[in-house]
Amino acid sequence: MLTIWGRANSVNVQKVLWCCEELGLAYDRIDAGLNFGRNDEPEYLAMNPMGRVPTLVDGDFVLWESNSIIRYLAMQYGPASTLYPGEPKVRASADRWLDWTLSTLQPAERPVFWGYVRTSPADRDVAQLAAAASGVEKLWRVIDAHLKGRTYLEGSTFTLADLVIAAYARRWFGIAELARPALPELERWYVGITQRTGFQRYVAPALT
Repeated sequence: MLTIWGRANSVNVQKVLWCCEELGLAYDRIDAGLNFGRNDEPEYLAMNPMGRVPTLVDGDFVLWESNSIIRYLAMQYGPASTLYPGEPKVRASADRWLDWTLSTLQPAERPVFWGYVRTSPADRDVAQLAAAASGVEKLWRVIDAHLKGRTYLEGSTFTLADLVIAAYARRWFGIAELARPALPELERWYVGITQRTGFQRYVAPALT
């Protein structure tokens, strides 16, 4: 039995839970982080010295960093699946988007999410949020252009690249205050992804 430490409203935890759904894996989840605490306690820090969520425990194997966790799960428990393709060029292309979310998308998106979802309207810096949202919009235009003529981000099937990008797209499309431009390829792709059971169960709930 897998154990996943982390609160359900963390986008990084959601990625891992969704991956487990795609692979049909059973697990126990333990709330940790933000109001749940525990991630700053010695027991947790012994597993994950970064003190962040999620952390995966698989027997005597412990792993942190969400994108590393989903790669591991797909390789360990889904060798015949298409989630993490074995063909080197397709895998490298999918990995590119997983890395891009950490290096580029998440740092740009985080202040927008926190500013609109986790900050009261009275405390928001409207000008700063508008500038941040403009930067995120440019990144979604990259995805929109890449999706032209494609059903999924890489290859002909749903992969970890789609899972990770869709977890952040949920935030982009879920913040009512954002003035979003028409990005038809992104919207088409996103509508299709939202039909997946794992998305509906773990990513679709209200942003908090």
